[in-house]
Amino acid sequence: MSEKLSHFDEAGQARMVDVGAKAPTRREAVAGAFVELNEAVLAALPQNPKGNPLEVARFAGIQAAKRTSELIPMCHPLALSFVDVQATVVAGGLEIRATAATVAGTGVEMEAMTAAAVAALTVYDMTKALDKGIRIREVVLLSKTGGKSGDYIRP
Repeated sequence: MSEKLSHFDEAGQARMVDVGAKAPTRREAVAGAFVELNEAVLAALPQNPKGNPLEVARFAGIQAAKRTSELIPMCHPLALSFVDVQATVVAGGLEIRATAATVAGTGVEMEAMTAAAVAALTVYDMTKALDKGIRIREVVLLSKTGGKSGDYIRP
């Protein structure tokens, strides 16, 4: 782990990291989120009048990954070579898994995490009429490959 935060200069001011000298390499990140839904909401998913919440969430997550640098101030705009978002019904809710990949001088962790978070928020939007108590939890980086810091797999 690094000894200092990379997004601050010597004076403590926030800054965008200069990645211009880094060699482009293939990088991939996988993130997850969990949307806690009660049984009534889970049972109603196929009949949602707004459309299929899982498919809308998938599209929203893909779109969000592509716009991460517009949402997170110090993120670099990246040409993503791949984005995928999957929402799977499991006991107690939905597991969301987002994958982002690029060939660049910086990683795609934030793109994958943004995709997972926005997909989860979209499920909330699509189902909030049935339950305002829906919880989004555990937005996490599951794994990453490539780059100077090497590979990471969440324990």
